[in-house]
Amino acid sequence: MVDPPAPPSRQDYSGLGDNATDCDTSFNARLRSISPRRDGKANRLADAPPFWHRHSRTASATSVGSGFSSANGDLPPSTGILLEDHSEDFHEQSQACWAKSATIDEYVVVSGPSGIGAYVVWHCTVSTLKGGSFGLRKRYSEFDQLRNDLVTSFPHAEAMIPSLPRKSVVSRFRQKFLEQRREGLSHFLNCVLLNPEFAASPILRDFIFNS
Repeated sequence: MVDPPAPPSRQDYSGLGDNATDCDTSFNARLRSISPRRDGKANRLADAPPFWHRHSRTASATSVGSGFSSANGDLPPSTGILLEDHSEDFHEQSQACWAKSATIDEYVVVSGPSGIGAYVVWHCTVSTLKGGSFGLRKRYSEFDQLRNDLVTSFPHAEAMIPSLPRKSVVSRFRQKFLEQRREGLSHFLNCVLLNPEFAASPILRDFIFNS
């Protein structure tokens, strides 16, 4: 900013008579119209990007309602922000987890006198969080039906439902194939039983009790 010119000395207009007073008054008016210079810090703040500045704001309705009172001591009306208590829902969900683990200990190949219509029965043991256990006898087709029912009822959680071991017409009674199937079915059963959403469903209840 350009500095104002130095004021002329009194002797410069001593011979102007009454005009000297008019010049002095006009010059003072000019000085008042010129804003004072800012210091270096003020200049830097003025030239800084806007996101460097510390912006102040008035208390919003949310902040006022959350901790400030009005001038007369009354609290302002509610702004519609509510805190919901889901602790009970969490408790109910945790209660739905009743199983501790599941294992498939053995399998039995069941066949008729001529070997026609043979199938495999899987012996499962489910341990509960209360310390007890119970056994299940299931065929592969029942595991397959359980998975299909879960995917239909819980489409949003399909990624949490493991795929079942592959099928094979040629190798279905071979020991190596059956051992791999046993491990796959055991993994599937554990994932389903230890999921609170699945464990509390009527689908799993029917699978457990319809043995």
